[in-house]
Amino acid sequence: MKLIFDNTTLDLKPNGKSYIATFDGKTATVEILRAADGKLDLLIDGKRVIAYVSADNAKRWVTVDGRTFLLTKSSGAKRRGAGGDQASGLAAPMPGLVRSVNVVEGESVTKGQTLMVLEAMKMEIRIHAPMDGVVKSLAVKVGQTVEREQELIKVESQTSKD
Repeated sequence: MKLIFDNTTLDLKPNGKSYIATFDGKTATVEILRAADGKLDLLIDGKRVIAYVSADNAKRWVTVDGRTFLLTKSSGAKRRGAGGDQASGLAAPMPGLVRSVNVVEGESVTKGQTLMVLEAMKMEIRIHAPMDGVVKSLAVKVGQTVEREQELIKVESQTSKD
């Protein structure tokens, strides 16, 4: 997975319970020790580091050692759809377990609404509606294990013509 920090690419590759991170020409082993309430306890090449994460839809800000980076994702959740279809397929950002599904097919949703929750590496990952729309299809159920980039749900744009 490639992530962009202020125009510098961070490449993360799973390696068992940790990741191999390549950033600014340097490589490090990163393990997530604990993640809760926007705080990440990380082990980077054996050194404990605390990172704070805040989010606004697709944007993430990560603060480490007093420096804040804007993070954008260049892969992961895939958006599909062509022409007037206006459907968005949401995919798992990493392997995990479906902990909850908060919607059903045919249900109207609003942008930012939590559609489901995944658990991965002791973290809760909330999958949010990318737009106002209707749940077109659900590809997973509670308790199911999913792989990275596996499609989870499709949301179709809601065009109201009253």
